Amino acid sequence: MTPTLGHYLSLGAMLFALSVMGIFLNRKNLIVLLMAIELMLLAVNMNFVAFSSYLGDMHGQVFVFFIMTVAAAEAAIGLAILVLLFRNRSSIDAEDLNTLKG
Repeated sequence: MTPTLGHYLSLGAMLFALSVMGIFLNRKNLIVLLMAIELMLLAVNMNFVAFSSYLGDMHGQVFVFFIMTVAAAEAAIGLAILVLLFRNRSSIDAEDLNTLKG
């Protein structure tokens, strides 16, 4: 049995739903929020690759490379900000960050 487009789309939908649940259920830990956002981008990338393979063109796969580049930059900058916040406040809970000043 070979996987069809429906299999890939249902797996992408399950990953997307899991990441949305991770965002809504956990609003305290910022690292888990970043991981849920990365999982959401992974689900979207899987759908792009599945449609690209199904339609026989490379546009979806090229778009995935751009999304992965943006996701890598977002993860690097997000983790750098989290390290700085932990050094200054000794906590990375989202509830403790209500008085951010520039």
